[in-house]
Amino acid sequence: MGRPYVIEALKQRVNDDEALVRRGRYLTTTFLLEVGRAAWLIAIFEGRIVSVTPGPFVMPSSSFALRASEEEWAKFWTRRPPPGSNDLMALIKRRVLNAEGDLQIFMANLRYFKEALAKLRPQEIVQETLQGTAERGAA
Repeated sequence: MGRPYVIEALKQRVNDDEALVRRGRYLTTTFLLEVGRAAWLIAIFEGRIVSVTPGPFVMPSSSFALRASEEEWAKFWTRRPPPGSNDLMALIKRRVLNAEGDLQIFMANLRYFKEALAKLRPQEIVQETLQGTAERGAA
């Protein structure tokens, strides 16, 4: 694909969101994220991402893995994802995202993972959403 994904930006974007860190305060794990043939091990300690390690890996040690094609992640990470590509569970339902391993950790913290991975979407939409919410609240 033409757009390089900056998975490493996930650490800063998640850790800068205090509400998201608070939501994951009981979450300590390492998971594998695969975008096509590229892989990253993402370590989380008490809701904060402590490391994003790029692969390749010989025998990665992780609680679970999220695997999808580069094309599917590209749709998920667009400014306004199309229906069926806007949510991790929608990707799983369409059978384009494989969740493997200890899924209890993933499912128990599903909202955290949904919001964390959505942090890789273009940042303008976050600003528009916040501005729109503020305007509706003032009316």
